[in-house]
Amino acid sequence: MQISLGLFIGVAVALALIVGIITHFVTVSNLRKNAESKIGNAEAKAREIIDDAVKTAETTKKESLLEVKEESIRTKNELEKETKERRAELQRYEKRVLAKEESVDKRSDVLEHRENKLTAKEEHLRQREAKVEELSQKRVQELERISGLTSEQAKEYLLKTVEDDVKHDTAKMVRELETQAKEEADKKAKEYVVNAIQRCAADHVAETTISVVQLPSDEMKGRIIGREGRNIRTLETLTGVELIIDDTPEAVVLSGFDPIRREVARIALERLIVDGRIHPARIEEMVEKAQKEVDTMIREEGEAAALDVGVTGIHPELIRLLGRMKFRTSYGQNALKHSIEVAQLSGLIAGEIGLDVRLAKRAGLLHDIGKSIDHDVEGSHIQIGSDLCRKYKESATIINAVEAHHGDVEPQSLIACVVQAADTISAARPGARRETIETYTNRLKQLEDITNQFKGVDKSFAIQAGREIRVMVVPEQVSDDDMVLLARDIAKQIEFELEYPGQIKVNVIRESRATDYAK
Repeated sequence: MQISLGLFIGVAVALALIVGIITHFVTVSNLRKNAESKIGNAEAKAREIIDDAVKTAETTKKESLLEVKEESIRTKNELEKETKERRAELQRYEKRVLAKEESVDKRSDVLEHRENKLTAKEEHLRQREAKVEELSQKRVQELERISGLTSEQAKEYLLKTVEDDVKHDTAKMVRELETQAKEEADKKAKEYVVNAIQRCAADHVAETTISVVQLPSDEMKGRIIGREGRNIRTLETLTGVELIIDDTPEAVVLSGFDPIRREVARIALERLIVDGRIHPARIEEMVEKAQKEVDTMIREEGEAAALDVGVTGIHPELIRLLGRMKFRTSYGQNALKHSIEVAQLSGLIAGEIGLDVRLAKRAGLLHDIGKSIDHDVEGSHIQIGSDLCRKYKESATIINAVEAHHGDVEPQSLIACVVQAADTISAARPGARRETIETYTNRLKQLEDITNQFKGVDKSFAIQAGREIRVMVVPEQVSDDDMVLLARDIAKQIEFELEYPGQIKVNVIRESRATDYAK
């Protein structure tokens, strides 16, 4: 029984092995068949892809060849078209050149024909000129024979006669026009000027180039000088002003041409005297404070001047320059006071004749603005003033009024003429200005020298403090008509060469005397 069971188990195991081997074999065979089938399918697909690629490549190649052929055909057509156009253009140019050559040939023939005609005419004109010259000489000879004068004598006589007639007519016309203009203008001008002067009242300040500082005692002079003069040297160096300490009791003189520096020195010195501590460091501190105070004063004076005349909108720098004019004088007249007065007079005159009063006041206030820096900048105060007005965007009317107020350029508006008149009124009024004795005597001498250089003048005398020049002429050399022209010429020469306040009257005197004795 045990042997049969063991045999049964062995047979079962053997059968299981046989079944497993058979199953494995069948599985492997199936797998192989599947693999071979897939490989076959892949190869078929690969062949199909290759065939498609070959077909696509051939199609692309054919399309590319067709495009290249089309492009070459198109390029060839364009080249042929361009070539045809160039040939047509060349043919047109050739036709134009041929036409121009024909035209030039025709013109050349015409010019040659004209030249021949001109040559013939020129020869004919030469012959006629020679004939005219011969006839002219015969006529001159005949006239000389009839008149008993040579041609030069006749020409001189004729010119002299015409010159005398023209001079007489000119002098007569000048006299008539001046008389007529004076008669028409005097009444209105006097009315305007008198009204303007009566309604304007401005203070006048006459200043010099020195300032005097009072001292509490003469002992203060030694403290101002300092040990070995260090204090006075420091003060003079910082302010640019010369200190004159002499025998004048209880006073120190500050001398300098720059009035602003002189004012800074005066304020600083007065503060030092009050403080009592006078040494270089303290002097430097006081000078700096005085400088700031003067700068503030300058700005305030400019603003006050603009406010006084009612002018607004002026550039701050022009306001500051106006303030500087408080320390500037001309012939002893304060420049700022003069500008304020000119502004007020300009406004009053402008109101009388119907002009823009504000514009006239603005022009009058700024007319001498160049004097504020004429010590520091090259050029006349007129040129400096016009440049400043251009720089700070003033109107063309203001600029022209500044340039024309002394007659350097022609006035381009009535405002400029009004400012001229107002400036003359302010400067020429008695007491408004004064001169040093040296300047005064030099001006009188120059007046007489200018007058004596004219032909026919015997003597000249400057009278009435240089406001009139009397000219004595030689009666035989200067006629009554010549006197009028001589007076105008002398006045123009004085205006050109001299600078003077107000106006100068030129009085030409011609006197003829005949003396005889009864015996």
